[in-house]
Amino acid sequence: MGETTELRLQALRDLIGAGRGAEIRGEQLKDLHASDIADLLEQLDEADRLTLLRGFPAEVAADVLAEMDELERPAELLLQLERDRIGEIVGEMADDDAADIIGELEPELQAAVLSAVAEPEAEHIEQLLHHAEDTAGGIMTHDVLAIGAGLSAGEAIDEIRRQAQGDIDFYTIFVVEPDLTLAGVVSLQDLVVSEPGIRLAEIVEEPSAIVPVDMDQEEVSRILSRYNLASIGVVDTAGRLVGRVTFDDVIDVLEAETTEDILRFAAVSEEEHVRGSTVDAIRSRLPWLLVNLATASLGALVVWSFRDTIETLVLLAVVMPIVAGLGGNAGTQALAVTIRRIALADESLAERWQVVGKEALVGLLNGLAVGALAFGLGTLLLGEGALFGIVVLMAMWGNLVVASFAGAFIPIFLESIGVDPAVASSVFVTALTDLTGFLLLLGLATAMLA
Repeated sequence: MGETTELRLQALRDLIGAGRGAEIRGEQLKDLHASDIADLLEQLDEADRLTLLRGFPAEVAADVLAEMDELERPAELLLQLERDRIGEIVGEMADDDAADIIGELEPELQAAVLSAVAEPEAEHIEQLLHHAEDTAGGIMTHDVLAIGAGLSAGEAIDEIRRQAQGDIDFYTIFVVEPDLTLAGVVSLQDLVVSEPGIRLAEIVEEPSAIVPVDMDQEEVSRILSRYNLASIGVVDTAGRLVGRVTFDDVIDVLEAETTEDILRFAAVSEEEHVRGSTVDAIRSRLPWLLVNLATASLGALVVWSFRDTIETLVLLAVVMPIVAGLGGNAGTQALAVTIRRIALADESLAERWQVVGKEALVGLLNGLAVGALAFGLGTLLLGEGALFGIVVLMAMWGNLVVASFAGAFIPIFLESIGVDPAVASSVFVTALTDLTGFLLLLGLATAMLA
C-alpha cells in the first residue's frame, strides 16, 4: 500500500472516529475513482464501511459496491443498510452489476432486496438472476441502444439522442425489427455522414458476431476479443435482442478464468480464493497432496525394487533427481503450451492430436541434445566410463520423449472425454516422468552395469 493511500486511510479513520463521517464525501474522496474508494473501504472494518456507505451519494455508493472484491461480501453490506437506502443504491447500479451483487445472496434475501427497488429496474435485475452466472445472460446488461429498422438516418439520430439521455454508454448501435429480432448494426459514422432521409435498411450491416444467451462466458470473451469488439449483442432462441456484453465485463471474466486456470494447473481447487483463509487453503490443497503422495509412491517403489543396483553403484543416486527433474520440466513445458493452445485456438480434435506428435518430436530432439551433454559431463567429470554415460544418455533421452508426449497427450485426452484439461494434469505428468526416469535409469544400469 502506497504512502498516499495510507494517509487517506488514516484520515478516513480519524474522521469516522470523530463522528464526522458526513465530511468524507467531500475533500477526502472527491478526486478518487470508485475502484480506489473500494480499495480503501476494504481496509476498514464492517462498521466503518457502513458509515461511509450511508454517507456517500447513492451513485457513488453504487459504483463503490460494484467495484468491491466479491470476497469482501458487498451483498451483505448492502443488506445491512436501511430499506430506502438499498433502493436508492441499487437503483443507481447498472443492472448487470446489481445482479452480480444480489446473486450472492440466498433467494429469500434476493427477494427482500428487490422489493426495495423500483420497477422496471427490479424486473430487469430479476431477469438477469434467472440466467446462470457463467453464461452470456449472466454477464450481460439490458441497457442496450437499439433503434427500429424502419427509421431513416435522421430519425435514427433523434432516437439515439433520446435514448442516450438515460445515461446509456453505447459502443454499438443495434438495429431491430418491430418484434425485436436483430436486423444488424450501424455505425454512428455512417449515420452522421448519410443523408437524413436515407433508410437504415440501406446502411445496416451484419454484426461481426452475436452470442446466444446461454453461451459460456469464456467463449463470449474469446469471440469479443477475436473480433476486437467493444460490445456484443446477446440474443434469445428466437433471435430477439435481449442484451449486450461489454468489454469491461469481459475483462472481469478473463481475470476470473485465468485465475481459475492457474490454480487448477497447480493442482489447487478452484474453491480456494486467492485471498482465502488458511483453513480454506488446507481444505483445498490437502486432497491433491494426498493424490500426489500416492503417485509419488509409485516412483519410490521403482527405486526400492532396484535398491541392490543403487547399493552397487551409489553414483546412480546422484543422477536420479537430475533425470527425473529434467523430465518433469519438459513435461510441464509441453503441458503449459498445450493447455494454452486448447484455451485459445479454435481447432478440431484431429488438429489437436497433431500437437502430440509435434511435442514428441520436440522431446526426441531436446532429449538427444541434453542426453549427449549429460553423456559428456558424466564421462569426463565423474570418471565412470563411457558405458555409464550411455546409460545416462538413454535414460534422459527416453524420459524427455515420454515427458513431452505425456504433456501434450494428457490434456488433449482429458478434453476429448469431457474433462477440464487444466485439472491436476501436472500431478499426473510429473508422476509419470518420475516413474519413467527412475525405471529407465535403474533398469538400464541393472542390465548394462550391474
